[in-house]
Amino acid sequence: MKKRSIETVDVRGKRVVVRVDFNVPFADGSISDDSRIRESLPTIRYLSKHGAKTILISHLGRPKGKVVESLRLEPVATRLTQLLETTVQSSQDLTGPNVQHRVTSLKDGQILLLENSRFDPGEEANSPELAQSLAGLGDIFVLDAFGAAHRAHASTTGIASYLPTYAGFLMVKELNALTRITQRPARPLAAVLGGAKVSDKLTVLDGLLDHVNLLLIGGGMANTFLLAAGFEVGSSLVEPDLLDQASRLVEKASARDIDLLIPDDVATGLSLDDDHPTVVSAERVQPDHAIYDIGPRTIQQYIDRVRNAQTVFWNGPMGVFERPAFATGTERIASAVAALDAYTVVGGGDSLAAISKYRLQDRIDHLSTGGGASLEFVAGQTLPGVAVILDESA
Repeated sequence: MKKRSIETVDVRGKRVVVRVDFNVPFADGSISDDSRIRESLPTIRYLSKHGAKTILISHLGRPKGKVVESLRLEPVATRLTQLLETTVQSSQDLTGPNVQHRVTSLKDGQILLLENSRFDPGEEANSPELAQSLAGLGDIFVLDAFGAAHRAHASTTGIASYLPTYAGFLMVKELNALTRITQRPARPLAAVLGGAKVSDKLTVLDGLLDHVNLLLIGGGMANTFLLAAGFEVGSSLVEPDLLDQASRLVEKASARDIDLLIPDDVATGLSLDDDHPTVVSAERVQPDHAIYDIGPRTIQQYIDRVRNAQTVFWNGPMGVFERPAFATGTERIASAVAALDAYTVVGGGDSLAAISKYRLQDRIDHLSTGGGASLEFVAGQTLPGVAVILDESA
């Protein structure tokens, strides 16, 4: 999938609006992982070096259309300044006269970061008025926020209706890496999916069954599949309204001769504060216990099955890996994927956090900055933020 990139246009002296993904995690008021900022550096450096006046737009968190002081982007501008070793100006507004003045005052090569786009209710509503206002700041639009490409928002697809649109280097990198999975992948192709909820991934799971040979289910989402299969899950997180859909997915996989595996045993506890998990077969979960990780028999089964894969896509942890007592499944699956002589892709914030925690970054072929976006792309869905970028041949 070849998209028109910024290298195909002269940016010198132009006002270039860039949608980046600076939705980074914070801990105790400081950025705890700046990976997404670092991934944006090649595009920003290129624009600055080639004399563009760069206007950066990003969201942070879920402020739901209101100003939330803890979600301002000023700390991101500070970190970006450190990484680029050049001043990145920041604005406490997204639109309005002050922003227009700041943009007009930019010199070639200078960079301005606007305020959190989701402070404006028009962002997630894909308001044409907001999109036009943001587009009015620039001459060219660059989409480099792959992590937000599955959302049709004012600052992703909206601006593209009013400005010539190009892909940034991160967008190109992501599309090239993920296309290796969707177009003639080396087989068997295995998907390892975890995370908390089935509802976040249900339609995507259905699409994945059109592409994969093996689907391994873990994390909180496995509980719904277990309940649908007739097992009791105690006080576990579960989505009872999705039982029928989960059953249909299992039936679809079986009809297509696709192996869809759910946990055979699990690690449970009275609460997440339990330091000593109770490991039981899936059919023996106690009524007052909750499932927080896959069990050792399931771990070994998953590892044995994934060893034969030639392409592996992993999205979502196998358990509550932030708690040492329930981290075993995630750690061992992560290590197994990293050890494979196969093409491996890991996407999703929690999965990337796990890969980082276990220091396996250098052993994964591609670490995707987009969780939902990478999952939808691999499942064959059209991402709005990719569709608005013209193909290279257009």
